[in-house]
Order: sequence, then structure tokens, then C-alpha cells
Amino acid sequence: MRKVLALTMVAAMVAGMLTGCSSSAPAPAADAAPAAAPAASAEASGDFDWKRFDGEEITVLFSEHTYSDAVEEKLNEFTEKTGIKVNYSSMPEGNYFEKLNVELSSHSGSIDVFMTGAYQSWEYATAGNLEPLENFIGTDLTSPDWNYDDFIPGVIDALKWDLVPGHPVGSGSQWALPMGWEVNILTYNKKILEANNIEPPKTAEDLLEASKALKEFDGSGTYGLAVRGLPDWGTIHPAYMSLYSTWGAKDFEIEDGKLVSKVNSPEAVAMTEYWVDLVKNGGAPQWATYGWEMCGADLGAGKAAMMWDADRGGYTQNTPGSSAEAGNMAFGMVPYPESAGKTEADMRSNLWVWSMAMNADSAKKEAAWYFMQYFTSPEYMLWAGVEKACTDTPRTSVLESEEYKNSVADAEGYYDAFATVSKTASIFFTAQPYFTETTTEWAKTLQDLVTTDKYASVQDAMDELKATMDELVSDLEVE
Repeated sequence: MRKVLALTMVAAMVAGMLTGCSSSAPAPAADAAPAAAPAASAEASGDFDWKRFDGEEITVLFSEHTYSDAVEEKLNEFTEKTGIKVNYSSMPEGNYFEKLNVELSSHSGSIDVFMTGAYQSWEYATAGNLEPLENFIGTDLTSPDWNYDDFIPGVIDALKWDLVPGHPVGSGSQWALPMGWEVNILTYNKKILEANNIEPPKTAEDLLEASKALKEFDGSGTYGLAVRGLPDWGTIHPAYMSLYSTWGAKDFEIEDGKLVSKVNSPEAVAMTEYWVDLVKNGGAPQWATYGWEMCGADLGAGKAAMMWDADRGGYTQNTPGSSAEAGNMAFGMVPYPESAGKTEADMRSNLWVWSMAMNADSAKKEAAWYFMQYFTSPEYMLWAGVEKACTDTPRTSVLESEEYKNSVADAEGYYDAFATVSKTASIFFTAQPYFTETTTEWAKTLQDLVTTDKYASVQDAMDELKATMDELVSDLEVE
């Protein structure tokens, strides 16, 4: 019988840039060593043999993202350095996890390295799909320059777990390596807001009013706020879950040794009522078809005046030459609901960590490890962070570098928003092996509320969703 993991996410603290904490304890300083960190490479001196697996061939599957775009650009350099050939493919996030799940469940070893998130790693590690990376870290397979201790502790620890139900992340095996992490904040087109005499929203009430006022601001098809709407977990975790947590709502609580859904609590219902109004009257006409790609595309094209999604989604639309509206973006915080008695101090951003992991069924694990360490090295991540807009780097040395600080200086409000929101950013989901199933049902309910007349009220919808989620996790026992 599978049991739930009660998650305690320790978010990162980076000296001079940002601070992070979980809801219960402060995060360690950026220069502190992670708890039970693997030892430094056994090869403490001399030249590291990057050609050790010359002639090997590995298969890599990634989700389309700025992180994977950066990797793809350096594949030839990796092959030249190592002699390892990479069969690389990527696809949109909406299709990616479906294909990945099929490949992993086959146990064929057809994929050697793949992208994952913290949420999905709970399922994959439990199912035996992930190779423990301590089998490679601290051995002669790791370059002495790779520097495990340079990873931000809270970010690297988010991908570490002992697989014991009820135990928090941060101890046990290292199941993946971070490619980057994201907080979810508001990006707005200052040119469009100024032309319509609208101040940048600070509260949820401001956001609703502005989004409604900007409906068809430049004719049919233009609108106020871009947010995700696909019927999958990706719709729940960024803006929706951030506001849900800011409002004071929870997904699950433990009662009598069982997980019990709380999606029909007064706070959850009030927040969802707000959300439905926001999307119906201020969102994209085709909201139900929107993932992060469409949100960013509309923002960059000037079709959407604002976007609430991952900070880097807005950032990448603002870099020179990246979109029609590049240079017109500015960045704000998480809008907080004054109607619920919340203030800026209550802002919560749900956290995401894009990572790369090794398939436990891979027959090319050593070559796969060379790929993983190359594309998480300090040198590569400095290049990706500065040159390829992979701004949410998991390495302290990159965040503290002058090159990085200079590279984000022109993004109005980005530094302040990221630094402020990161102080309370965390993973606000309760970790459990049916994460995908429960969040998919949640997203489907939101779609029905926005696009159909299926429910007489939000309360009715959330009551039904609670029953569905309770049934999905009914076999879980919580320690």
C-alpha cells in the first residue's frame, strides 16, 4: 500500500539576492553545505578524463523550454568534448509527461536522461524509475570542478528524498539535479497599461478590475490577463496555486491517519469564485486551450496586457528581439486579496524546480552522468543564465556573479519581485503519489466552471471535486 509524503520544502536563501524559507523553518544560507552533502570528487587533482566514454551513445528526452533550448545549443560542444553522441528530442510540456510516463513504465531503458519536476519525482522515485545519483557524485566519474556544494541548498534538497512515507524531502537519495527553479509573479506590459490609464495591480482586487477594464483593449481577441487553462496539473500549480495559498486555502490535510481534501473549504471556494470571475471576464477567449507557451506568446505579441505565470516566462518575452513587445515589460508581485484580510506579507508563490534525472533502466548510466554533470556545471549555467535567459539558476556562484546581475538589470521590477516573492516561495502541494490524478481533476473542474453551466455554484463544484479527490487518495495511509 502506498503512503503519502508530508512535504516540508526548504526554499533557498541566496546572500545579497534573495531569501527563501518553508512555512515552518528558515532556509540555510546559500554558502552553507547541504545536509549530508556528497563528498567532493575523489579526483581532487589532475586532468579529468572527459573522453572516458568516447563512442558511447545516449538518448535524451526533454520538455520544450528555455532550459532545454540552451542545452540543445551546446550539444555539439558536449559531443566534441566527450565523444558521446546524444540522440536528443523535445516536445511541448502538454505532451511530454504523457510520452515520458509511457517510456518509463515500459522499463525498456529507451531513454537515458529526461526532464522532471519535484512533483513528478515523488511518483518516479517510488516506482523505481530514477537512478540514485550518489552512485556518481563524489566518485572518479565526477569532475573536481563540478562543485556539488555550489548548488543552492533548498533547491538541490527539493530533489532529495529517503522514500519513507511521511518523511520530508531533503534527506536520502539525490534523485535529480536542478536545471532551474521558478516563482510565479505578475508580468505586465507597461506601455499598454499606461495607454489605458491603469496602474500596475498590487492586490487581487486591483488585478480583477484591471483585467476586466482591458478586455478587448485593442480590438477583438485582446484581453487583460494570460493564465493557464489546459485540463492538466500545469494549470493548477503556477498562478492558481499561488493565489490559493495566499488566500489561506490548502489542498489536503491529515485527519485520523488519512489524507482529506480541503478544496471545498470556505477559503478555497472564495478564491475559486474570484478565479472564475477573473478568467471569464478578463482572460483569453480561448483560455481552456492555454498552456504556458500560449500565455507567453500572447504577452509577447501584445495580445495580452498582463500574464501571471513563471517569472522567466515574462522575462524571456522581454529580452531584445524575442517578441514584438520586448522592452515594454515590467514585473510585479503576487496579487494578494484584501477582501480576505491579506497583505503583501501574506504573498505566497508556489515553487517549481525543472530538473534532469537518469532512468534507472538505462544501460548507459556512466555516459548519461557525463551529460548531466556537463549541463549542470557552473560554467554551463553561467553561460545559460547570462546569455540564454535561464535566469532562475540553481547555482549560488552564478547568482552572485556580476555578469548575472548585469544581465537582469534592465528588466524593470524583476530583481525586486523575485527577491521579495522568493522569501515565502515554497511547494504548497501536499506531496502524494496521486499528484497528477488529483490536480488533473482539479483543472477539469475549473474548466467546467469557466466554460460550462454544469454546476449551480462554485461550492457545488468544489464539493464534488473534494469527493473525487478523497476517493483518489483513499488507499493512502499517512504516518
